[in-house]
Amino acid sequence: MMIKHIFSDMDGTILNNAGYVSDENASIIKKANIPFTLVSARAPMEMSEAMDKLDLKTPQIGFNGGLIFEKLNNDIKVIDAQPIDLSVAKRVFEIIQDKFNSVSLSWYDLNHWYSERIDDGIKLERNYTNRDATLMSADNFFAQKNATVFKLMMILFDKQTMHDLKQYLNEQNLPGVSIQQSSDTYLEITSDKALKSRGIQYIIDHENLHRNEMMAFGDGHNDLPMLEMVDYPVVMQNALPDILKVGKFITKSNEDNGVGYAMKTYLKTI
Repeated sequence: MMIKHIFSDMDGTILNNAGYVSDENASIIKKANIPFTLVSARAPMEMSEAMDKLDLKTPQIGFNGGLIFEKLNNDIKVIDAQPIDLSVAKRVFEIIQDKFNSVSLSWYDLNHWYSERIDDGIKLERNYTNRDATLMSADNFFAQKNATVFKLMMILFDKQTMHDLKQYLNEQNLPGVSIQQSSDTYLEITSDKALKSRGIQYIIDHENLHRNEMMAFGDGHNDLPMLEMVDYPVVMQNALPDILKVGKFITKSNEDNGVGYAMKTYLKTI
């Protein structure tokens, strides 16, 4: 059976620790000439450089499945969008400002990353994505006629504060959202319809794909639904132990061109 589509997480997977697609990975992926979809919590603007390097023209998945889109030249063509209800987004801002003011809070619409201030969390994210936040007050943002929020991102460096914030937000029973801790320092809120599996299902339906025709790469907990949708899940060597257990193949780390290595090594055996 031939692999007809490959799905890949970005951070910790196709991107090295400096946040780039290596020349080796790019060369192998392009030579394979297999449709390739990035599946990421990132915004389109943060995926753009990798898409250009890989010459990706097919639908891509951002905001953990909250957005399915294509990049046409420098424009984004939206195929499907699942933003957060604005009243819920405003409520999160009220909670952070009232009870967790030291937390770095920023947010995304389709084309911009916003923050009210430049703090240590914003500086950290800027280093990861090589992007600058647009400074704007939340009040001015929400006053806009067509304001849209796809993701709220909280960055914090204290484990106890992370625990307390997660617990408090979950206790609020905020409707229509998913609250996920993506790392020791990142807590993200998206629509509860923003699922990597949902974005992948769109492509499966569109291309009439079967499980045994797909390969997926990942390293984190939010990759599990994606990895479980394909017959050939490949897990990065740098993944957590419980993620390693779900891999049909374990490849090299993201620092060692693990995606390209797996494509060269395992595609021959399928």
